Amino acid sequence: QVQLVESGGGSVQAGGSLRLSCAASGPTFSRYSMGWFRQAPGKEREFVAAISRSGGNTYYADSVKGRFTISRDNAKNAVYLQMNSLKPEDTAVYYCAASWVVTTEIHNFGSWGQGTQVTVSS
Repeated sequence: QVQLVESGGGSVQAGGSLRLSCAASGPTFSRYSMGWFRQAPGKEREFVAAISRSGGNTYYADSVKGRFTISRDNAKNAVYLQMNSLKPEDTAVYYCAASWVVTTEIHNFGSWGQGTQVTVSS
């Protein structure tokens, strides 16, 4: 099972940018579809973005479409989330996750990182 470690979170003012990284261990990274999810205090974990095994297909939640970009580098066993035009409502813990299938459904992701905090102030 792949192990995932997120980094790149922090505090930023509204309108700013952050780039999250997720490093994966194991030789089978390219076999996984990858996703980013987030969880704000008192709320359920929600889908943010997903990317297919090759990176050729990407999927976004409506709330982040046009502002966030997911990408991956299979040679580096890494997936990224570029977040631009950040809003206070983007404040959450962001999680990287891996799935054997191309999906946006949280229950299909079997491997999860520990999360990284993103705080956007107004």
